[in-house]
Amino acid sequence: MDQIILENVRVFTNHGCLDEEAKIGSDYRVDLRIDADLSTSAQSDKLKDTVDYVHLNKIIKEEMSVRSKLLEHVAQRILDRTFKDLEMVKFAEVKVAKINPPIGGDVQAVTIVMTKSR
Repeated sequence: MDQIILENVRVFTNHGCLDEEAKIGSDYRVDLRIDADLSTSAQSDKLKDTVDYVHLNKIIKEEMSVRSKLLEHVAQRILDRTFKDLEMVKFAEVKVAKINPPIGGDVQAVTIVMTKSR
């Protein structure tokens, strides 16, 4: 299986359980790795034969723009949408990180990692 990886997709949005998080928002980082057979596109050099990483980025941006209280919820939506939209995807791993989370300490980020297989 071959892979496409989107790394460090930066998004400013308003996820979180606190009312303040909904109002002021914060920075997030998303990494998405998908497994698919890319052998046909490697030979054909045609976009129709591969998983379009522009589409993957669009999924991330659109799903991150919908408010969730939990990072797990938005990560699951990214996975579900990836499998719904892109038939070639056989496995996906998404990492969603909240940068400088409001947890009462000096923490650079909190990251959740979720996977899904077809």
